Amino acid sequence: QVRLVESGGGLVQDGGSLRLSCAASGRTFSSYSMGWFRQAPGKEREFVAAISWSGGRILYTDSVKGRFTISGDNAQNTVYLQMNSLKPEDTAVYYCAASTDYYSITYYGNYNYWGQGTQVTVSS
Repeated sequence: QVRLVESGGGLVQDGGSLRLSCAASGRTFSSYSMGWFRQAPGKEREFVAAISWSGGRILYTDSVKGRFTISGDNAQNTVYLQMNSLKPEDTAVYYCAASTDYYSITYYGNYNYWGQGTQVTVSS
């Protein structure tokens, strides 16, 4: 069992930055690939970024490439999502998730554990 707790969301202006954190407890953090997903009102949950359990694969959805950075700290059992140059269309609830998969880490169905989500709102 893995418990995930996100933090760091909030309200920011267009062009601003936020850093989301996801603290994991339970089974060895380094055994999981970690992903960030988001869901805006009336829309489906979408993939944002993921890092494989070895750190060897880092993936981003096209709309955040060059603006968002995912990273992990095994010693702290924490994964981060640094979000720069935020846009109003980035507004959503952001979820952290853990997967035992290594390859198919852009698909939400392959994630075993989810956090409760943290709201990110970007004002124009």
